[in-house]
Amino acid sequence: MIIPRILIHYPFILDLLFLVVIPLLLVYAGRRLSRRAQRHHRRSRLYPLSILLAVLLVAVYVYGRFIGTRQLEVQKVEISFADLPEAFDGYRIVQVSDLHSGSIDSTFLRRVVDSVNACRPDLIVFTGDMQNAEPSELEPMVPTLGRLKATDGVCSVLGNHDYGFYSFNEERDRVNNIGMLMTYQQDLGWHMLKNSRRFVTHGDQRIVVAGMENDGEGRFPQLGDVQLSLYGANRGDFVVMLEHDPSAWRRKILRHCHAQLTLSGHTHGGQVSLFGWTPVSLAYREYQGLYELGGRYIYVSKGLSGAIPFRLGAKPEIVLVTLKKKS
Repeated sequence: MIIPRILIHYPFILDLLFLVVIPLLLVYAGRRLSRRAQRHHRRSRLYPLSILLAVLLVAVYVYGRFIGTRQLEVQKVEISFADLPEAFDGYRIVQVSDLHSGSIDSTFLRRVVDSVNACRPDLIVFTGDMQNAEPSELEPMVPTLGRLKATDGVCSVLGNHDYGFYSFNEERDRVNNIGMLMTYQQDLGWHMLKNSRRFVTHGDQRIVVAGMENDGEGRFPQLGDVQLSLYGANRGDFVVMLEHDPSAWRRKILRHCHAQLTLSGHTHGGQVSLFGWTPVSLAYREYQGLYELGGRYIYVSKGLSGAIPFRLGAKPEIVLVTLKKKS
């Protein structure tokens, strides 16, 4: 884990590698190989080709690092359910995911907040990874995030980065940092859902907004408890489940509860997408956009940022989900 931690804390290392070191090595290698071919009286175009590759690499990196990370999209999704309470027909939920406050640009964040508010949401949900490594990253963002407005407030869950595993701190400090992150969100008036739920009531009808702790595979935290998250909810309730890692949808949510809609993030859409293909599709069955199985849905957001700030063909997004009553 030491290499990812170094890159998270010192992202300029990647700038140095892709803007200086690797291009120079490409040109140097091309020149050496070209000279070797000339000594054997062979023509070689390796030197000009290496220059071209170096320029292309720099151009792609500059685009992905400084332009692609700021191309915000608002995805609009409408989903119909037969068991949605009448009072929630047309209910508007804006999903925001993977803020990664240590990487996101403050000007871009203001655009995000303005775009969220322009959607006139009934509810805003954050599906994890508010930070890269430490909650201090979030502090300068608090005034901007405080401008978010929704009729029924803001709910949030923790992502794998929010547990502090990517910091250089000792275990005791990491636990304290989780408390600090939660304090920031509580001060904002948000509802942090740690294997818990919130009932949203309109008149005499309600829906349940439940939030699991991160539940990933492999090295990611596996702390989600479906039953605890839905404690007090009835089998007939309409449930919107928030879970950072989409792999939990098939492993736990579909198997152990009746949640009609799950909202996740984590994958960032791979951050790189070429002709519709992204490498994250090799690791996740549900990795971006809307999926349906047996009349139950999950939306996986590409999120806003990443611990390594780079986007190529996988634009940052916020998601407006409109719930409709199926007639």
